Parts: sequence; structure tokens; C-alpha cells
Amino acid sequence: MLKYIWMVIQDLFVAVSLTALMHALLRTYFRETGLKIHRAGIAAGVIASVILAIVKNTTNKIVSSRWNHKIYLVIVLFTLLFLLSLLLAGRKKQETGGGGKLICFFGTGLTAVWIFYALPGSIAYPFTFNTMGNGYLSWYFFSRLIGWLLGYLILLIYAYLLAKCAFGIRRKCLPAAVLVISAAANAFYCICRFFVPWVNRAKWLHWPAAYDRDRHGWAGALVRFSSAHAMLFIWITAALVLVLLLVFFAENTRVTEPYDNPAQHRKLRARNRSRRRQAAGLLVTLALSVISMSVVKAYDTREVALSEPETYVVEEDRILIPMEDVSDGHLHRFEFRTNNDVNVRWIVVKKPGSASFGVGLDACEVCGNAGYYENNGRVICKRCDVVMNINTIGFKGGCNPIPLSYEVEGGNLVFAISDLEDGEREFR
Repeated sequence: MLKYIWMVIQDLFVAVSLTALMHALLRTYFRETGLKIHRAGIAAGVIASVILAIVKNTTNKIVSSRWNHKIYLVIVLFTLLFLLSLLLAGRKKQETGGGGKLICFFGTGLTAVWIFYALPGSIAYPFTFNTMGNGYLSWYFFSRLIGWLLGYLILLIYAYLLAKCAFGIRRKCLPAAVLVISAAANAFYCICRFFVPWVNRAKWLHWPAAYDRDRHGWAGALVRFSSAHAMLFIWITAALVLVLLLVFFAENTRVTEPYDNPAQHRKLRARNRSRRRQAAGLLVTLALSVISMSVVKAYDTREVALSEPETYVVEEDRILIPMEDVSDGHLHRFEFRTNNDVNVRWIVVKKPGSASFGVGLDACEVCGNAGYYENNGRVICKRCDVVMNINTIGFKGGCNPIPLSYEVEGGNLVFAISDLEDGEREFR
């Protein structure tokens, strides 16, 4: 569940922020006409995203890396055109039409392109949920679906409140400045990512000062910077939104407009209270987004250390493990080094309410040799966080450990070394 909350928010935070700020800007300058045009752009971006998500997940016609390479260029182009239209159009032209039409057109286009870039991947997440073979009516599916929906819910409330605050703020230049800086910063990120295919494939960037097969020049520097600081551009947007909401809150702490009677004064105070609630709500959703992309993400992606392998007895071509050492219901891990210098791991856990044991390699056919760990009596896959049914450990299928044969002899679990050597291909 947690995984899909932060993934959805991280994927869409910039696109949602720019969309909300653009909606407020076009509403400010073009009133109902700007809203209609921008809503059409949002709808176009969403519809195109749904179509792209379907095509990507039902065919092999679209390669994401190549597709994103083209989208980066389109985002940069629309950002430049939008910023240029803002520079060329004075406020009077914006209010009366003139150069303002270009602002409306390029701003709407920029919104549609950002949605088209960010949305398809997160739309497709439910199709990649690991249900452990239990289908779409299982808790495995619904727990992930709930996290996915919560991410969207947080962002929808955040976008609504951000648009309200950006439109209602008295310093009209501030939302425009936040939009411009955020759009420019994230366009720079797209420029950096645009060079990834060239650097990776060492292709036709033949300028000596720009590209070197060993050092990659400035193109490689841009790619490395964007890879190492991808979250920086999201934090820039979040920080700018925080400044906007704090200014909006401060503007509405007291009544500054003139009023003729107590009734007007009460009305203005009620309006300020309503706006402060909007700012508080925006702060809450912004905080939830930031916490999801930082604390929740760090917790969800934390490195879980596997327990140290335990000792056993080697007898000719067999390994003996005393049953009394592994009968406490906890996970026990063992390791054997093969003649090919490969460490083969396997786990043993006594099944609850039974005299039998769950035994298997510390690897599965789905997640490879990431391994399993125990948490509060549950056996969990380290890679996909799926909780194992201990009673099914030892059976083939899903994320279960790959079965490993054993025998019971004289109070010991007996493993053939040849069986462990056969399992070394899972740990190479």
C-alpha cells in the first residue's frame, strides 16, 4: 500500500502543481474563457494518457525510454514558448486579448504535455500489482489499489486548494512567478534527461567539447546531475508552493479593505477565515505529499538486512540440521558454498500447528535471490514485500521460495549437497 502512495505522488506532483497554478493564472487573466480552454487541455492530456497507457501495456509498439526522449523535447519547447509569450505580452494585452491569446494557447499546451508525460505510468500501476496468484478479489490486490487511490485523492485535494489559493491571493504576480520558476526548473531537468540516450549509446554527439567516450563531457555531466538530483526539482516546486500558501495565509490574517458598516466587516472576516482554512488545507496536503515522497518512501525502500546464516553439520555428501534448532516457529537461514564458489542460501521455518517444515531456497522465480526476512512472525519477500503464507512454503509457485528437497532422519533435517549445488544457478 505505502509503495503506491508515494509512487503516485512522486510521479504526478510536478504535473499537478503546474496544472493548478496554470489554471489559476488563466482564470485570473482570461476568466471563463481561459478556464474553458484550460479544461479542454486537461481533458486532452488525460484522454491521451489513458490511450497511451493502454497501448503501452497491451502491445510492444512503444519503448518508454525512446518515447520519453521525445516528450522531453516537447515539454522544453512548450515551456520556452510559454515563457516567451509572458515576456512579450504586457498586462493590458493579456486582459484585452492580443498577446494574451498566445499565453492561453501555450500555457494550455504545456499543461497537456506535462499530464501526457506524467500520467500514463501511474495509470498502469494496477495492472502490475503482485497478487500472489490470488486474483483481483484478493487483499493483495485491494491493499495496493487503496494505496494507489489514496495517492490520487491527496493530489486531487492538493490541486483544488492550490488553484483556489493561487487565484485568491492579492499579490497576483506571485503565482505567476512560482509557475515560471517551477516550469523553468523542471524544463531544465527535461533537458538533462534528453541527453540520456546519446550518452548511453555513445551516438552521434560528435562535438569534441560536448562529448567524450570516456568522460562524456558536459552532456554526461548533465545526465549524472539529473540522475543524482532528480528529487531536487520536485522539492523546488514544493518549496515555491509553500511560499505561496504562507503569503496567502498572511494576507488573510486581518481585514485590510475599507468597510462601511459592521455587517461588511463581518463578511470580510468570514472571507478571511475561509481563505485561512484553504491555506491550512493546502499546507496539510502539501505536507502529506512531502512526507510521502521522503519519510514514507525511505521507510518503504529501506534496505532490510538478511539474518546471518546458521551453523550445520556436514556428513559426507549430506548436510544435517537438528530439528530442535529450527522448531521455534521462526525463520532460519543457512548457506552453502559450492565448488563453483557460489553461496547458495536456503530457509527453514516450522509450520504453525503442524509437525512439518517449510523449506526452500532463499529465492523465488518472481523476485530472484533477494531473499526473505521475518517481521513480527511473518515471512516477507525482501524485494516485493509480499507476506508469505508459511503453510505454502515448500510448494512451487508465485513468490514462494523455490522448493528444496529434504528428509527427516534421526531427529535431523537432511539435505543432499547435490540438491544445493543444483540450486546455485539462482544465486549467480
